[in-house]
Amino acid sequence: MVRVAVAGATGYAGAELVRLLSSHPEVRLTILTSRQFAGRRFTEAFPAFAGRVDLLCEEIDEGRLASEADVVFTALPHKMPMKIAPALVGAGVRLIDLSADFRFRDAAVYERTYQPHAAPELLARSVYGLSEVYAAEIAAAAIVGNPGCYPTSVLLPLIPLLREGLIEPGGLIADSKSGVSGAGRSPSLRVHFCEVAESFKAYNVAAHRHAPEMEAVLAREAGGGVGLTFVPHLVPMSRGMLSTIYARPAAGVGATRVRDCLEGFYRGRPFVRIRPPGFIPDTLHVRGTNVCDIGFVLDERNRRLVLLSAIDNLGKGAAGQAVQNLNLMFGFAETAGLDAVPAAL
Repeated sequence: MVRVAVAGATGYAGAELVRLLSSHPEVRLTILTSRQFAGRRFTEAFPAFAGRVDLLCEEIDEGRLASEADVVFTALPHKMPMKIAPALVGAGVRLIDLSADFRFRDAAVYERTYQPHAAPELLARSVYGLSEVYAAEIAAAAIVGNPGCYPTSVLLPLIPLLREGLIEPGGLIADSKSGVSGAGRSPSLRVHFCEVAESFKAYNVAAHRHAPEMEAVLAREAGGGVGLTFVPHLVPMSRGMLSTIYARPAAGVGATRVRDCLEGFYRGRPFVRIRPPGFIPDTLHVRGTNVCDIGFVLDERNRRLVLLSAIDNLGKGAAGQAVQNLNLMFGFAETAGLDAVPAAL
């Protein structure tokens, strides 16, 4: 059994990690940390776990994490994971970070987007945790920078097509909608019920912090520069994410080549479903799972490819993909702890 700690267990992504890991056949939860609930049982924060998870929440203690865990999930705000990572990695503990601290290879890009990096020397040892694309590298990684939810929903449809040169790398547009849990559990006016209910709005238009993350990965996969306009939206539902992505197909590329490319790239990968013609992905169909549904329509009249992807922002967009990366790192079945069927309603 692998000993697992979750740092930041009482946030939404942290709690989803605890939910998935508590039923993982190869895992033993040893430590849960929480600043707000330190010294109190996890079930005080989430009563739904009564009878399943009886651990006390603790303050972060790097020495205790290093001695009691083989792998630590950091579901913490940006800047916090980079401060504890050197001690953990130096002690031989593997790290799966759900913040942005280890998603960038280039410290300068990270610092332009977030803040100064406290452990830039570790970026060379980190792997971007997009499970279906970088599985081999993830398996050997000391640190995995788990992708953001928006990037996961945008990159999975685009990367196979860019690799094969089936779409133009310039003029990409990603229009994405997220449930409110994507904003985290800390209360704020922006996610107050009265501000969100009956509301549908864009925010951080062409200025969201996930855009540089996506551009860095897409440029690497395309072998050169890309142009991406990213517009996120907040929708009044608790969880779920739908991305609609617009691209120009390369000359002579038709719907059959697009489908063959996507189906070939994801063949045998249990968590990406390329949906049949006429099927439009729906967040309801992936709720509570680690699945990404991808569909597309080729608008022949305007020569525009419309790609659509649906994920659960707390599942494939955060905790589910993090557990999938754990499975890759330790040689477990990729579906271990993640094989739940989505609820029909």
